[in-house]
Amino acid sequence: MNERIVITGMGALTPLGIGVDSFWENLIAGKCGIGEITMFDASPFSCRIGAEVKDFRAVDHLPAKLVRETDRFIHFALVAAQMALEDSGLDMQKEDPYSAGVIFGTSTGGITTVTEEQTRLVARPGSRVSPHFMPKILPNMAAAQVAIRHGLRGLCQTICTACASGSDVVAAGMGHLRMGHADVIIAGGCESMLCPLVFGGLCSARSMSTRNDDPARASRPFDLHRDGMVMGEGAGVVVMETLGHARRRNARVLAELVGCGSCGDGFHTVAPEPEGKGEAHCMRRALAVAGLNPEEVDYINAHGTSTPQGDRVETAAIKEVFGPGAYRIPVSSIKGATGHTVGAAGAIELITSVKVIREGLIPPTINLSDPDPQCDLDYVPNLPRRKPVSVVLSNSFGFGGQNASVIVRDYRE
Repeated sequence: MNERIVITGMGALTPLGIGVDSFWENLIAGKCGIGEITMFDASPFSCRIGAEVKDFRAVDHLPAKLVRETDRFIHFALVAAQMALEDSGLDMQKEDPYSAGVIFGTSTGGITTVTEEQTRLVARPGSRVSPHFMPKILPNMAAAQVAIRHGLRGLCQTICTACASGSDVVAAGMGHLRMGHADVIIAGGCESMLCPLVFGGLCSARSMSTRNDDPARASRPFDLHRDGMVMGEGAGVVVMETLGHARRRNARVLAELVGCGSCGDGFHTVAPEPEGKGEAHCMRRALAVAGLNPEEVDYINAHGTSTPQGDRVETAAIKEVFGPGAYRIPVSSIKGATGHTVGAAGAIELITSVKVIREGLIPPTINLSDPDPQCDLDYVPNLPRRKPVSVVLSNSFGFGGQNASVIVRDYRE
């Protein structure tokens, strides 16, 4: 089957705001969602900053019993999915529940619950572990809880490909829809891993910025003085449908998904392949699936994590794929503003890509004041840019050499 796949709804919880509109307005305004960690005492660590979802109370959106029985990463998934469904106008009472599926991506699942329960057990040996412990921590429970809450009985899957998870769910969704496994799929990424255990590990690996005295300027993709990523949290969810299904219910179409690519570097657990061969192959694969030439891409939403090696390798990979034309394409990373939301990043950045197409406005790469000479593309520094955009390529690259690229374009009849 060669069904066209469209996006009809979006929902987001981010360090820049709750809801797509709030997120987008703050992103375009150049605001930063990074600050001192408040969720735990980070004083023992070299990095004491993060990008938390602020002013979020799960009980404002979900039943109190459900909140108690689920982890924060699941709260994010449930609320963002509700937003996306409401945005889409999809009425599940009128749908075949077996033709509606859910696919979510996450990197660590309920890691904060794991650490909290372990800390309590160490402090009080033999104390009772919550009967909800397993359903709270399992990575698949974000998708499962969304399916349960909305009566979705079709495919229900979870993808765990580190920082590429939020984009790989879109590729998986496109495949299932085109093969006729579903008419509509709720697809997203969610993550909440801001806890002492994760911070301790990433600080030991020297992966995170230590610019604690200036949190708003700590994440600086492609800048010469970047010193590491800043961890974030959140969720992004989209409603994906076959065009035929969307037309039958007279849905508003936000954009069309036309290409995707996924591959592994087969090189290292945390470092990207130095020449960006896997990243380049992934982008080429997405272009081939979309049936597009490189010169047809109007904007690239970069992975751009603010790590010294990662930003250089992504730059080299873009040049490899787009050749001299790489210098004409605006490229930006939103992680200076959102931090790195890991399993949620690709989904949040897909939402960003759709907004770029619909608004004709490219978000800036904030904190880019002294560009790295090896990162010499047009990175839209510090201020948004007004530009008509029809085709966007969005990159997500993760630990283990996980590479994913998604291409979205304006919808045309």
